[in-house]
Amino acid sequence: MKIMVETSAHHVHVTEETLKTLFGEGAKLTNKKNLSQPGQFACVEKVTVVGPKSEMKMSILGPERSADQVEISLTDARKLGIAAPVRESGDIAGTPGCKLIGPAGECEIECGVIAAKRHIHFDSKTAEEYGLKDKQIVSVKVGEGTGRETTFGDVVIRVSESYAPAMHIDTDESNAAGLGGTVDGEIIA
Repeated sequence: MKIMVETSAHHVHVTEETLKTLFGEGAKLTNKKNLSQPGQFACVEKVTVVGPKSEMKMSILGPERSADQVEISLTDARKLGIAAPVRESGDIAGTPGCKLIGPAGECEIECGVIAAKRHIHFDSKTAEEYGLKDKQIVSVKVGEGTGRETTFGDVVIRVSESYAPAMHIDTDESNAAGLGGTVDGEIIA
């Protein structure tokens, strides 16, 4: 079972309210590039994420969300000085927060900093064709022939009609496997 594997670099999701605080009243996210997931896009707008040890400039991904979330790698977490847990996107209860700085203002988010758990997006039809279910855990082999072939375990399946088939890993995971850009992986259920 083949799946497209993409590297997801650090990024920020913001609410409409946070967007206004950071970029001013009437601010709208500007689509710089569509992403593989339908309706999702990388934005022109960037913010500075501030942790106890340092800060980093990060892109915002749109559209606006119902909760603020900062997705970083564990290397980023160490650099920022934030103990980011590995969590599924959206599972932010009890996670650390940080300061976000934009051109028009700044805000402290109480929680929402995570290292995203590696996952595969599927629409229900494709998941059914593959014999996979929402929240199922699988392994995925990548990097065949690169000299750094890696099998990622503990990959969670996420099924929704709004998804397109793709696996997402962070930059630490991609670098460890020596992956360059989007590659094919093999699901081992």
